[in-house]
Amino acid sequence: MGLLLVVTLILEFTYLADYDSHWWNAIPAFYALWGIISCMVIIYVAKFVSNNIVKRSPDYYDR
Repeated sequence: MGLLLVVTLILEFTYLADYDSHWWNAIPAFYALWGIISCMVIIYVAKFVSNNIVKRSPDYYDR
């Protein structure tokens, strides 16, 4: 995951350096931060759903 962050930062500062069509492109490392935060949100939402909504009884596989 660290390698992906480094690659994203390099591409952002080389490829998107002069691309200012949106306000968030002016924020340094925006896409890298957006990706990390999005991944963390997906992980915590999946944990919440698996623990609270899709919970099965302990003897589910013993039937």
